[in-house]
Amino acid sequence: MPKARETAVYTHGHHESVLRSHTWRTAANSAAYLLGSLKPHMKILDIGCGPGTITADLAELVPDGQVTGVDHAPGILDQARATAAGRGLANVDFAVADVHALDYPDDTFCVVHAHQVLQHVGDPVQALREMRRVTRPGGFIAVRDGDYAAMTWYPAVPGLDDWLDLYERVARANGGEPDAGRRLKAWALAAGLTDITVTSSTWTFATPEERAWWSGLWADRTLASAYAERATRGGHATEEGLRAVSEAWREWGRREDGWFAVLHGEILCRKEA
Repeated sequence: MPKARETAVYTHGHHESVLRSHTWRTAANSAAYLLGSLKPHMKILDIGCGPGTITADLAELVPDGQVTGVDHAPGILDQARATAAGRGLANVDFAVADVHALDYPDDTFCVVHAHQVLQHVGDPVQALREMRRVTRPGGFIAVRDGDYAAMTWYPAVPGLDDWLDLYERVARANGGEPDAGRRLKAWALAAGLTDITVTSSTWTFATPEERAWWSGLWADRTLASAYAERATRGGHATEEGLRAVSEAWREWGRREDGWFAVLHGEILCRKEA
């Protein structure tokens, strides 16, 4: 039987419709629960850095420290390097890594951060053990993940329930857990972490501009991303069904009374000194 870390496939891939949301992410809108614990000298590991927007923000917040962004997909790191270079940052570097087996010595980093990562890995408990291992005593393990089943919207446009059901089936077939947010504390306890602060926060999309952006990227992602290919090849949906879901997103985006909230679970764990 394959090892757990070999069973998970990143559901979304890096299609433009995916990067449209990833490049929108900042430390402020995606890691606010961590920012109060940062000090200028800290050495940070940012796991699953993607195009590097959060990584670059963290580097700006630790001007006397160093940030290393890692991702399992080598191709996205060129964009991350360009993001950092465009901001003139000299205290950031990037590398390929597997969160289940990090190629760093014990007690290396002051902070190990992962945003929207554990929902996509084969063994989130092992991932947290590795994150703990490479964190210095007294340092922090910081994790934030969405929870798809807790996402909520208005109005009840026909087709969005189909989207949620389909997404959860595809993600689980890929070896992930789309409702990761609610499980973070349990996974942390299973990994042996003890000093755990648990919080939650949301993204909300309701203005005309927000609705157009959020609905548009999901409408496009449903038809053109790796997620779409995995949905059809895995027998979870037909192309006709995907077109119906895509149009449901666009219909919701056109609704003046449209509102969508994304719930995230967060854990900030201090490693025992």
